[in-house]
Amino acid sequence: MSRTRAVVTGVAALAVVAAIGACSNSATEQSPSASASSAAPAQSSAAAPAAAHNQADMMFAHMMIPHHQQAVEMSDMILAKQGIDPRVIDLANQIKAAQGPEVTKMQGWLQQWGMQMSGMPASPGMGGMPGMDDMPGMQGMMSPADMQALRSAQGVEASRLFLTQMIEHHRGAITMAQNEIKNGQSPDAIALAKSIETSQQKEIDTMNQILSSL
Repeated sequence: MSRTRAVVTGVAALAVVAAIGACSNSATEQSPSASASSAAPAQSSAAAPAAAHNQADMMFAHMMIPHHQQAVEMSDMILAKQGIDPRVIDLANQIKAAQGPEVTKMQGWLQQWGMQMSGMPASPGMGGMPGMDDMPGMQGMMSPADMQALRSAQGVEASRLFLTQMIEHHRGAITMAQNEIKNGQSPDAIALAKSIETSQQKEIDTMNQILSSL
C-alpha cells in the first residue's frame, strides 16, 4: 500500500491559510483590553460569537470533514463485500455511526463561521477541489490507488487491507485533532478533537488486535 505524503510545499500551505483567512475576519482572539472596553458594549456583545473561533478551528473542520468522509467511504466499501470478518464489519459500522454525524456537525460550524463549503470534494482523493489531497493537515488520507486497491480486494485480503489503511487514516486524524487541541479556540471544536483523539486511538488498538488474529 502506498502512503500519502505527510509534508506539503510551503506554497500549498500558504494558499490554504490565505483562503481561510479571507473567509472570516474573526480569526484572532479578542484581547482582554477589547473585552474590557466600555466604549461600545453592544458592539462587543454582538462580536462575541464570531470571536469564539480562530483559523486553527476553521482549518480543523475544513480538513477533518473530507477526512471523515473518506473513512465513511472506506467503510461502505468493506461493508459491500462478501466474506469479511464480522469484527471488521462491526468496526466499519461503528466508524460510520460516529463519523457521519461529526461531518454534519463540522459543516454546521463552517456555515456559522462564514466559511464557504462549495468545492469540498464528495470523495477525497478521487477528484474535486484542486490540491485538496495535499493541503496541510490531511495526514493519513488514502490516495486514489489506495482506494482502488481496497475496492478490488476481497475476503481476508480486503479485511486486512481495510484495517491497515484505517489504522493509518486514524493516526492522521489523531495528529489533526492534537493540533486542534493545542491551537484551537472554539470550545466545541476542541471538545470534538479530544473525542476523536480518544475514540480513534481505541479503534486503532482494536484494529491491531484483529489484524494479529486474521
